[in-house]
Amino acid sequence: MNKHLVVALAYDQLCTFEFGCTVELFALARPELGVEWYDFAVCAMEAGPIRAAGGITLAAPHDLTLLERADTIVIPGWRDPNEAPPEAILALLRAAHARGARLCSICSGVFLLAAAGLLDGKRATTHWRYAQQLAQRFPAIDVLPGDLYVDSGQLITSAGSAAGLDMLLHLVRRDYGARVANLVAQRLVVAPHREGGQAQFLPRPMAHDERGRLTRLMDWVRTHPQEKHTVASMAARAAMSARTLQRQFQDTTGFGPVEWVTRERVALTKDLLEISDLPLALVAQRAGFGSEESLRHHFRRVTATSPGAYRRRFTPA
Repeated sequence: MNKHLVVALAYDQLCTFEFGCTVELFALARPELGVEWYDFAVCAMEAGPIRAAGGITLAAPHDLTLLERADTIVIPGWRDPNEAPPEAILALLRAAHARGARLCSICSGVFLLAAAGLLDGKRATTHWRYAQQLAQRFPAIDVLPGDLYVDSGQLITSAGSAAGLDMLLHLVRRDYGARVANLVAQRLVVAPHREGGQAQFLPRPMAHDERGRLTRLMDWVRTHPQEKHTVASMAARAAMSARTLQRQFQDTTGFGPVEWVTRERVALTKDLLEISDLPLALVAQRAGFGSEESLRHHFRRVTATSPGAYRRRFTPA
């Protein structure tokens, strides 16, 4: 059988960082993983050397016909969200989707998928700077401006720059399971997956003392998931008023404190589902949900899937 072919799309004024993340994830040999790693190739939208950010030039070895046999296509940030992509590339993306290929965009790369009509009626995200523009130009798309990445099955979109790494590691987790994805993340020296949304990265003023107290509180909550965490109890531990705690959580994470705790518990649940075969009732206890019913409710609300489906999807056969 042929190995899974990942193709990165290159074009003039290429976003160097996002392209480099894709190369780093899929092009490097990884014999230590003990799995058959991806094939990787780059195809160019235009002939001749490709100009990339930082004065770099790139010579891509393939033209767009390579997309016709790609299993996964990665689109780095598009050079100008206001520039209509060439119809030739849009037709190839539609054809790739129709035959079952997986299409992934980083940052403003989502505008190619949107222009191709592939995201109509689906959820998607992009860098927070472009979210409003995407929603206005393509009202048929359910734009989620706070998400780091959105997995709609064949179509996976991510927020800006470093969020592309989150999405690409997510693809590895889908394909090979948590163990392999965690090993790749270790080699990259990044977290296997980050929880929270883009709001945590928006520039907002916060006093140094408040930042330190909030960080210590969040670390403590993560290591004590089975405790009962209320706004009052967390405010007391952080030595803040409940009102200040609410405001700082919203500014820092994009969520209120109770919702943040719930999402941290969902993140722990994901880890337990991926790396263990514990029964769901025991997973619920360890993650701090208390009951299996509560876990199922919050897990589906946050992830749009069930714990059982998640375990099947991310546990290698």
